Amino acid sequence: MSYRTRDDVTLAVLAAKRDKGLTWAGIAQAVGMSPVWTHAAATGMAAMPADKAEALGKALGLPAEDVAILQEYPTKEWSRDIPTDPCIYRLYEIAGVFGPTFKALVQEEFGDGIMSAIDFDMQVSRVEDPKGDRVKLEMTGKFLAYKTW
Repeated sequence: MSYRTRDDVTLAVLAAKRDKGLTWAGIAQAVGMSPVWTHAAATGMAAMPADKAEALGKALGLPAEDVAILQEYPTKEWSRDIPTDPCIYRLYEIAGVFGPTFKALVQEEFGDGIMSAIDFDMQVSRVEDPKGDRVKLEMTGKFLAYKTW
């Protein structure tokens, strides 16, 4: 009996993507979901419904055991250290610099609460600009009001 972990499956997904020369947009199309959701679920940050896991398995040629593991509930862990990858660090920096502004504007518009990261979606796109193309990051999440006692 094999004892593969979620990390093993993530490595298998990334290797198959690379070996087949696929893009996340192409894989997402085969799965029937957005590239953001597909990447997050394929790399261990969300459980996949059976039909989505099977579609991913078919697109990447994954064994049945890996398809089953993709359907397991994840443990969402990440380091609390400051990230060193420049692309990820910039998001960390944006949160540090503009986080208080984001919070103030959300609370002014909606009241005391937060934006859900569970009932959430995100789109990443390119915006052409003569001074250099821009990255457009659009996030939407359900507003969750804090309870008052």
